[in-house]
Amino acid sequence: MATETLALDKPRSPRRPAARRSNFELYSWLFMRISGLALVVLVLGHLFIMNILDGGVHRINWGFVAGRWSSPFWQTWDLLMLWLAQLHGGNGLRTIIDDYVRKDSTRFWLKIVLYVSMVLILFVGTLVIFTFDPDMAGS
Repeated sequence: MATETLALDKPRSPRRPAARRSNFELYSWLFMRISGLALVVLVLGHLFIMNILDGGVHRINWGFVAGRWSSPFWQTWDLLMLWLAQLHGGNGLRTIIDDYVRKDSTRFWLKIVLYVSMVLILFVGTLVIFTFDPDMAGS
């Protein structure tokens, strides 16, 4: 029995050198899956605590938020929810921009707007969580 080897033609377009390759898209894909699972836990926990436990939304006011954010646990919970949701959504929009925008210049400017808005929202949200002053309600 003779063994035959199949020969494939070389690709028409040259491959990029291995040194220039990046695993960014792989890590981006993994991040979306892991952050999605974490967000399910964080958001469902948030909704359950805020809307169902102890009388639901009727108890949510300035004092409730002040008491909640006086605990490092809840600050961390809300900070994780903010960061993961913003990065998860931003990564999804980045993928949509890459997939559907044809002009390079339009793609560039849409991504700039996306990145600037993400940084701004993360900065302001983090600032609010860590600098929230419960005594401000009395003044």
